[in-house]
Amino acid sequence: MTEQPQPAEYRIEDLAHLSGATVRTIRAYQDRGLLPRPERRGRANVYGDAHLARLRQIAGLLDRGYTLASIKELLQAWDAGLDLGGVLGLVTEIDGPWTDEEPARLSRAELSAAFGGASDETAIAEAVELGVLERVPGRDDAFLVPSPQELAVAADLHAAGVPLLAISRHLREVRGQIEQIAARFLDFTTEHIFQPYLDHPPTGAEAAEAATLVRRLRPLAQQTVDAELARAMRTLATQYLRHHLSDARPTKAPGPHGTVAGTPRGEARAAAGPAVGPAAGPAEGAAGGPVGVPRPRTPAALPGAVQPVSAPRPATDPTAAFETVTLPANTVRAVRALVGPEHTAAFLAAAAEREVHARTMDALAAGGSGPAPAGTPARTTAHQDDSPAPEESDRGRPAGP
Repeated sequence: MTEQPQPAEYRIEDLAHLSGATVRTIRAYQDRGLLPRPERRGRANVYGDAHLARLRQIAGLLDRGYTLASIKELLQAWDAGLDLGGVLGLVTEIDGPWTDEEPARLSRAELSAAFGGASDETAIAEAVELGVLERVPGRDDAFLVPSPQELAVAADLHAAGVPLLAISRHLREVRGQIEQIAARFLDFTTEHIFQPYLDHPPTGAEAAEAATLVRRLRPLAQQTVDAELARAMRTLATQYLRHHLSDARPTKAPGPHGTVAGTPRGEARAAAGPAVGPAAGPAEGAAGGPVGVPRPRTPAALPGAVQPVSAPRPATDPTAAFETVTLPANTVRAVRALVGPEHTAAFLAAAAEREVHARTMDALAAGGSGPAPAGTPARTTAHQDDSPAPEESDRGRPAGP
C-alpha cells in the first residue's frame, strides 16, 4: 500500500515567509474573519495549506484593487458555494491590458545605441525602478520594455539634449498627475455606472454585464485624456510663444532730450529706462559687495494729489548721477549667473527702475480724477537724477516716501 502524504503544517512564521505576508497581517486577517483560525496543539498554533491558499487569494484580490471588506464578502460567498465564475471573469477583464501596445525586448547594446551610445547605469536603475525597463531573469545583457513608445519618447528627448536623470524626474511628476486623472475617472464611472455591481457580490449574469461595460468604456479614458491634452497643449503653447516673443521684443531707442521716439514727451519722461551702460559705476565684487547702479528716487504718492515724477537721464548723458549701494551677495551672484557679469549692473538698475515706474503709475491712477481724453499727453513733470527731489507737494504737505 502507498502511504498517503502527510498534510503540510506551518508555524505562523513559516506561513508568513511562504505567503509574503507579515505575522502581524496574518493575525489581523484572523481578527477580521478573512482567515480561519489555526489548529491549537498544546501551546502552539498550527496552520495548513488551506491557510496558505487563502492568504494568496487575499493578496491577489488586493492587487486587483479590492478592499478587505469586499474580499470578505467574496470569500464568504465562495465558502457558501456560490458561483464566482462571473466575478472572476470581471476581474480578468479589469486586470487585462489597457493598451494594444506589445512589449519588446532589447539587448544592452541596442539600448545603448538608442540613447546615442551612452551607457549610464544610474539612469538604467532609474528606468527599472519606474518600470520603463524590466530586467530579464538570469540575463544581464537584456531588458524587457513594457512600452516601446514610452522608451522612444525618452530617446527622442535625450537626443534633443535633455539629460537622462531629468527625463526620469519628469516621468515621475507626469505619472503622479496621470494617476490622479485615472483615479478621478474610476470614481466617476463607479458612481454613475458600476456602483450597482459593487455594493453586493454580483451574480454571474451581473458580472458578465459589468465586464461588457468595462470593454466598452475602457477606450474612453484614453480618448478623453488625448483630446484634453491636445487642447491644453495648443492653448498653452500659443500663450508661451506670445509671452517669450513679447519678452524678446527690443525696446524703443531713446531720442533727443531723453524722450522715446514716437512717444509723447511727457509719457516718455515717466517711462524712461534706467541710466545704465559703461559709465554705470564699478562692477560688483566677487562676494557681491557694492554694485554701481543708479539709485532711483521714490516718487511721492499722496492720495488725491499728482506728484512730480523723478525720471533718470539716458545712459548717454555724461552728467547722470550715480550712487553706490550695497546689495546681498546672494542676490548679486544670482543675477550674475542669470545675465552674466557684464550685464549685472544694468539688470539691477532696470529692475529697480521698473518697480519705481510701476509704483508711480499706481499712484497716478489712484490720485487722478479719471482717464484723460484720448490723444492727450500725460502731464508729468520729470526731474533729472542730479536735481533735488521735491520735498513738499503743491498743497504744502510733506511728500510721502
